[in-house]
Amino acid sequence: MNPTKKIQFTLWAALLGVAFCFAQKKQSEGDVFFFQYEYQKAARAYEKQLSEGTLTKQQFLNLADAYFETDNFEKASAAYMEIYDQDTIMNPHHYNKMLQSLSKAPNSEGVDAFVERVSSNFPKELLENMEFNKQLLQSGTDENQLEYEIFNLEGNSPQTDFAPSFYLNKLLFSSGRLANKKLRYEPGNEGYFNIYESEIQPSGQIRSLKTLKGLEETNYHKATPSFSSALNSVFYVASNTQNGELAFDSKGKNALSIAKQTIGGGHQLLLKDLSTSFYYPFYDDRNGKLYFAADFEDGYGGTDIYFVYTNNGQVMSAPINLGPRINSSGNEIAPFIFENSFYFASDVFFGLGGMDIYKSNLEGEDFGIPINLGNQINTEFDDFGLIIRNEGDGLLGYFASNRPGGKGKDDIYGFKVDEKPGLKTLTFKGEVVNSQNQNAVANAVVSLWNMDGEKIATTTSDENGAYRLEVPYETEVVIEATKERYSRFIEQFGQEQLDALQKQSYTIGVSLYDDLVEEREGQKVVKLDDFYFDNGSTDLTDNIKNELTKVVDFMNAFPEAQLRVETYTDSRGGSSTNFKLTQARSDAIKRYLVASGVPATSVLYSIGYGEDKILNNCTNGVFCLETLHKQNQRSLIVVLNDNVMFD
Repeated sequence: MNPTKKIQFTLWAALLGVAFCFAQKKQSEGDVFFFQYEYQKAARAYEKQLSEGTLTKQQFLNLADAYFETDNFEKASAAYMEIYDQDTIMNPHHYNKMLQSLSKAPNSEGVDAFVERVSSNFPKELLENMEFNKQLLQSGTDENQLEYEIFNLEGNSPQTDFAPSFYLNKLLFSSGRLANKKLRYEPGNEGYFNIYESEIQPSGQIRSLKTLKGLEETNYHKATPSFSSALNSVFYVASNTQNGELAFDSKGKNALSIAKQTIGGGHQLLLKDLSTSFYYPFYDDRNGKLYFAADFEDGYGGTDIYFVYTNNGQVMSAPINLGPRINSSGNEIAPFIFENSFYFASDVFFGLGGMDIYKSNLEGEDFGIPINLGNQINTEFDDFGLIIRNEGDGLLGYFASNRPGGKGKDDIYGFKVDEKPGLKTLTFKGEVVNSQNQNAVANAVVSLWNMDGEKIATTTSDENGAYRLEVPYETEVVIEATKERYSRFIEQFGQEQLDALQKQSYTIGVSLYDDLVEEREGQKVVKLDDFYFDNGSTDLTDNIKNELTKVVDFMNAFPEAQLRVETYTDSRGGSSTNFKLTQARSDAIKRYLVASGVPATSVLYSIGYGEDKILNNCTNGVFCLETLHKQNQRSLIVVLNDNVMFD
């Protein structure tokens, strides 16, 4: 069903068609509010312009975004769909917002159908992530659920409290609690964010809250701290300022920069751009990478997660996008690494609600499929900023959420759990290669099956032959690889083999049919080196057996092939004797093939032709060199159904 049919348009939406035609390209009051993140005011200003027929397409898209940011999903979905149906200027990030709005709007249907319509705009990895998490969330996976003890922190305020970070045995966090009544952050109707420290009690609760001292003084935002024990420094974001006042770009936007404050030492501004905000820095002590979120134009959606290489925190590279396995058409924020797992939050449209927390297994420089932590941590509201560490016999962690029942807008929640959050998964990764020459095989279909015969995952190898599959953990699976004119690969794995494979890649070898056959004497035959029987003998020599092993391998690769064994002699000897000799040799070849595992029903004929088909002039009575006679002594394995095998 077309989702547009399910949306009840109001008068403002009906005016859209003419509004596009008469708009002027100039900054309006709505634009100013929009770029200052005052979305409620922006929506009202744009609605006023719309009633006068003066919105550009971009301004109407801004209006849709303003509705979305203020949780007016019915109007947002109507606006997004109207733009999409008329003349889309939407990018994948707007598709993500539209899909979220459709799923949250009252009486809306058709989200899955619309995903099909716009799926070509999304990377393969996002669609794989979607299918995996969709199955995971629908199945429930009760046997994999952990016992969480989740508690609201007593130190939460009526304002926004978020972005927890461990700081030795303390907890840092950001808060919008009002410290200076003269300075108020209008979009949030609260104070500018500041960073607080607190002591962690054995229960996980916090006490002795106070602002973190030693940071560079500013009247504006300081938020999302991340402490590095290796550098004894706090990374955080701060409002761009000039001479102590907010600094704006040409569109009136004030952005956030990333700073580093060494405890008891110096301050450094690491990443700053007047038009680009940086969010949620996280420094990996193991390798010196500084992760953060930002909304660069070359991203996959809204805010993506990037990293830069550093030398003791000093930036040494351009930002590097984590790629489409992590970043989606939505917003990704709040990176955190714990024991080779990468945690982050995303509002991609296939989650449980707003922001959900995901875990991805680190695989060298690559990432596993992000796994939704499920409804014990995530809700239909925003859940984000998870951190975790070992504590006693279990684990202690914190995250932020605006779920109902809290003390403020966003609250910080603590949790205790016995095992690391996130479902255990099974990963197959490696290359599909041609068994004959080890060249990469692109566009091979690689599938995993469970022991009930159900296909649980499928993918296609890329131009380098690389493939990757990840599924909820199974103790036994079958992997299969297929491609037109290639052999079918199939292998079963038990639990020990699967556990070992999680630490290494797995190469799939397939054979190209055209590499294994050739044209000889007007027919397709299995490609073999020439071999010869001893004079007057029907015994198979070791050399002959080695060549016939190639036929066995061919039949294992292409079991649907139907064969005919043909054997010939030269013109020397009696004609009747030669017929009998070649027939016996053909029969011996067939017996060997059958004994080696080729089904007898696949070798339809074994025929001895004697000297009937001489290939040269060495007929009866003609003197020839031995090498010329050898040309007539041959055995062929003919593929009878070559012309129909791949129909």
